[in-house]
Amino acid sequence: MSGNPNDTEELHSSALGTKNYWQGAYEQELENFIDYGDVGEIWFGEDCVDRLVTWLSTNKNIHQTDPVLDLGSGNGVLLIELAKRGFQNVSGVDFIQSAVELAQSLSMQEGVQVKFEVEDILKAEDSLSTESLLKHKYKVVLDKGTYDAISLSPEDPASKRQCYIDTVDRILDENGFFVLTSCNWTREDLLKHFSKGFIVYSQIPAPVFHFGGKTGNTVTSLVFTKT
Repeated sequence: MSGNPNDTEELHSSALGTKNYWQGAYEQELENFIDYGDVGEIWFGEDCVDRLVTWLSTNKNIHQTDPVLDLGSGNGVLLIELAKRGFQNVSGVDFIQSAVELAQSLSMQEGVQVKFEVEDILKAEDSLSTESLLKHKYKVVLDKGTYDAISLSPEDPASKRQCYIDTVDRILDENGFFVLTSCNWTREDLLKHFSKGFIVYSQIPAPVFHFGGKTGNTVTSLVFTKT
């Protein structure tokens, strides 16, 4: 199944949509961790991580033994917090080596078991190794900012979003939950992008702001299931 990422107005491209940007950013964050113990930036903030972990921990259809995968896991803080809450089968993939090294170091420091792997989630399935985390099925697939970064790519973001959607469709269990957090796309945008093959199961509340007579959210967190 796939969505309709081509039938949408594109975001303005940004350096945040390039591998070079994230490679430089995580090399610096890894160096800062080694030198000063700094865990680095927590994408969308600690409050967002807490909201996601709380929702996952209190959903009666999700068990602590269920396999969980974070797409674009970065420094791994989200998965580390899940492991602290008792989740026993959590993994993350990121296409930046230094991000994976940072996440592994942080998980060891926190004394939790999380598996991290260097992998490109936009790869075609037949080009993945048999041992790849992207060769398995997951009850929960997480994304906190990765879909946003892909959408900011200066090179054919619509096609990259389609590859992303195809990957999620392939690795998500038939009765699984896809939890997507975005600061660039609205609820309506995300519903359109994932309209084929996915339906909204829930929306995780986020802080509301009021400005100029308008009301909105700083981030949107939607939980999708397969149709």
